[in-house]
Amino acid sequence: MNIALIGPSGVGKGTHAGELVARHGLRRIASGDLLRENLERGTVLGKRARHYMASNELVPDELVNAMIEASVRALDPAIGTLFDGFPRTAYQALFLEELLATAGRALDAVILLSAPEDAIVSRLSGRLVCRDCQTPYHTRFNPPQRTDICDVCGGPLVHRPDDSEALVRRRLGLFRRATGPLLDHYARAGKLVLVEAGGTIDDARDQFLKAVAQVNTGRYAFATLDQAQVAIAELGAAAPIPEIGYGSLDLVLLGGPGSGKGTQAERLRARFGLAHIATGDLFRDNLKNATELGRLARAYMDRGELVPDEVAEAMVEERLARPDARDGFVLDGFPRTVPQAQALDEMLARMRRRLEGVLFVNVSDEAIVGRLSGRLVCRACQTPYHIKFNPPKVAGICDKCGGELYRRDDDNPDTIRARLKVFHQQTEPLIDYFSEAGLLHELDGEGDVADVTGRTLDAATRLKRSD
Repeated sequence: MNIALIGPSGVGKGTHAGELVARHGLRRIASGDLLRENLERGTVLGKRARHYMASNELVPDELVNAMIEASVRALDPAIGTLFDGFPRTAYQALFLEELLATAGRALDAVILLSAPEDAIVSRLSGRLVCRDCQTPYHTRFNPPQRTDICDVCGGPLVHRPDDSEALVRRRLGLFRRATGPLLDHYARAGKLVLVEAGGTIDDARDQFLKAVAQVNTGRYAFATLDQAQVAIAELGAAAPIPEIGYGSLDLVLLGGPGSGKGTQAERLRARFGLAHIATGDLFRDNLKNATELGRLARAYMDRGELVPDEVAEAMVEERLARPDARDGFVLDGFPRTVPQAQALDEMLARMRRRLEGVLFVNVSDEAIVGRLSGRLVCRACQTPYHIKFNPPKVAGICDKCGGELYRRDDDNPDTIRARLKVFHQQTEPLIDYFSEAGLLHELDGEGDVADVTGRTLDAATRLKRSD
């Protein structure tokens, strides 16, 4: 069998996945485990991930995809797979289908474990983890033999900082936004299995194993599209967007890697007095300043885990609420997906604000490959340069801090094209989302930088006038 198991934290995915692997001899594939394995083994992919983490950057999606692809291709054809917590989005579902097809495989079922939100919040409040070896426990469902002491290594047990009620509810909101399209996709494919896990562990276990056994023998009646729509509705609805904001110029700047959107964001900041919020810089600042969210992100990284989206979303919301963003902002690097766009809508709704426009700086893939292959970055302060378009005053030396300039390993043409493939897969639905909302303004991002800046500022000026 080839099965994907999805569901929010707190529904028992880990418990059920372990039993399924033991019963059916499946190879469990989870992105977090793959990251740790690659880091520990020092693989090429692990070294690249380590570089991002050492630079206080998020590990990019295309690198995680590459780890999953390498794991699938290395499998014995006779061994089935269990994808634990993957895919999480419709984009990842398409990636997985293409990957499995090239490996001569296909998913037999996608199983959704679900439970009421309050039950999940209650469950996670009792979760413990060993500070030394990361073995998980629960004060009620899986207590240690000795209070607050790990059975495996004797280390101290602690509550995870990401299990606060506020972050748990944010995590569930993220899951709801991403999962609706996923359920619709797999219901249409005739592969969706719905398992209610809100009752006792034994009841959920029995339902789960019964469904898997029926899938294995070809006797399971997969969820219909109507049943999927009910499940989607039960996941919850997005917060309403206010009809009237209070006059701020709130913008999103979209563009592929190397499209020049960072430069244009700075031009917008200077012209209109907007807060330029580059999410990569925001992430690094939180880590550097050891904010509460930065410490939480660091804890994930120190454990060799991916920093989850809800942490990055919380950083964005905190930044949008600062006084310098009251009159407007330009977001650079967020949102990257439709669920993140929906999260942004909800953030702004809580602030009684709304987006005024989304500027899409459109540059061809070949132009981007040419641009990025000439890119340099300061090893100390991360200031970017380009050997042709923005060279330093002294070759190899940063104008800003005097640090060494270097070319990043991921700025070779093959890696750039892989990044662009992920960008298109994620962003095309996002472009449709903003277009349907009447917010999208596409700009030609090629040619002289001054001309691109003129087009960008003109578009923002029209939005400002229409406010």
